[in-house]
Amino acid sequence: MTPRASRIARGGRSWREGHGAEWIAALWLMAKGYRILGFRLKSRAGEIDILARRGRVLAVVEVKRRATLEAALTAVTPAQTARLVAAVQQVVQGRKALQELDIRLDTVALAPGRFPRHRRGLG
Repeated sequence: MTPRASRIARGGRSWREGHGAEWIAALWLMAKGYRILGFRLKSRAGEIDILARRGRVLAVVEVKRRATLEAALTAVTPAQTARLVAAVQQVVQGRKALQELDIRLDTVALAPGRFPRHRRGLG
């Protein structure tokens, strides 16, 4: 296999694993009473993995899958947090019902052989 073909194969596998992790995270959130409003919402500022609502909270959820839960929980960088804030501002801009909610940035961490871990509020 050529280096380019190998890189493409790894990219496809990563995309599939990431997509699967997002579905697992969504199911976990639904079991906790969240209503999923969207997946992979794109804006000029960035992409929101999951947008979910529970009560008055609009949760912007970043899904991280790593070898350990600890690695997944620490994988969100300050730059990524800033992009998420900008992205959610763009997403809710034209949606009055969402503007009235309390926005919170969350992480769902996934690791092989472990239950997902939902951390409310980044930082």
